[in-house]
Amino acid sequence: MQERSSVEDVDPEVVARYKAELGTEASDEQVLRSRGFLQDGHLTNAGVLLFSENPTRFIPWARVRVIRFDGNKMETGRRLNIVKDRTFDGPLPKQIEGAKGFISSQLREFQYLGDDGRFKIIPEYPEFAWFEGLVNAVTHRDYAMSGDHIRVMMYGDRLEITSPGGLPNMVALENMRYTRWSRNPIIARTLVEFGWVRELNEGVQRIYDEMASFFLNEPTYSEPNGMSVRLVLENSITSRVLRQADAVAESLGAGVYGDLSEYELAAVQYTYGKGRVTVRGLAEHLGRSSKVARATLRSLADRRILDWHGTSATDPSQYYDLHRAE
Repeated sequence: MQERSSVEDVDPEVVARYKAELGTEASDEQVLRSRGFLQDGHLTNAGVLLFSENPTRFIPWARVRVIRFDGNKMETGRRLNIVKDRTFDGPLPKQIEGAKGFISSQLREFQYLGDDGRFKIIPEYPEFAWFEGLVNAVTHRDYAMSGDHIRVMMYGDRLEITSPGGLPNMVALENMRYTRWSRNPIIARTLVEFGWVRELNEGVQRIYDEMASFFLNEPTYSEPNGMSVRLVLENSITSRVLRQADAVAESLGAGVYGDLSEYELAAVQYTYGKGRVTVRGLAEHLGRSSKVARATLRSLADRRILDWHGTSATDPSQYYDLHRAE
């Protein structure tokens, strides 16, 4: 560190929360000293990262950057496709909370038809998977590696979390799912006390389990250039669309499904995903006129594939949904 930190640099709110977790009313200085975060009047590296109000004053690369892109790859120059770009610094507990809130606000939701005939909402990724990935990155990154920071990149088809520092010698990509390790045991222990870290890296296996429970592809870990660890979670939009098409075909029957025109097929799939459809909504979805959309929906209603709801042909609130057998 270029500067020496002291107890005067701590974030009183975070220290107060830590003391509450420990169930102690001792002074801030006593707690930090007894837990090994304050030595000779100065915060240790772990003390700076966890409790100082501004860790980047001492460790400039100790931050998390979250970027959301429009599309499935990063463009540059005039085609730059960054939609949102936020950086989170401050003590690690606040970095985690800030990044969690922002990522959550940027995630999408999908609809699917449950076995009970009701539409349900499923998030883009299971929360445990991406949040555990974020917490693991903050907990286990190599804080001695300067010039880089934790990056969360949100694309149309995946979410990537990259943490500076390669895997330690006892851990490999093949065994990290089961191997228990920690590069920063003091930070890990403290975040366990805050209630965020699963002891001894046990959360990695659950990331796999949670992705499987959402019918998503397995998470993948890699070591780009051997200098960092990257977790990739795929939202499998393509797989969802294919599963949706299969479900629609099964619902209608293969014969009926195969006889649908291009516009009718698009209308049924759109209605399946949204729950209901209007003439205007379908026209926008197809990129065609309202006349084409109206004719398509009427044709589907005539064959009792869709049901029309409204009081008259001019009812502004009229809509169509999937036909439900009596």
